[in-house]
Amino acid sequence: MSLELDATLLGILACPACHSNMSVDYEAQELLCNAVHCGAAYPIRDNIPIMLVEEARDTRAARGV
Repeated sequence: MSLELDATLLGILACPACHSNMSVDYEAQELLCNAVHCGAAYPIRDNIPIMLVEEARDTRAARGV
């Protein structure tokens, strides 16, 4: 199944941890927090973003932050 997120939805979503804007990693099927200090990546399952802090993956170590 290909990932499809509405542009309007993406425009209103904010990171639950820090309230920053989000971007989509289509290959990993994740929503990424755009704030460097946060680094949360939220899974997208069946085209539904799982916006729970406890479900987020921390990407800071992978980016060397």
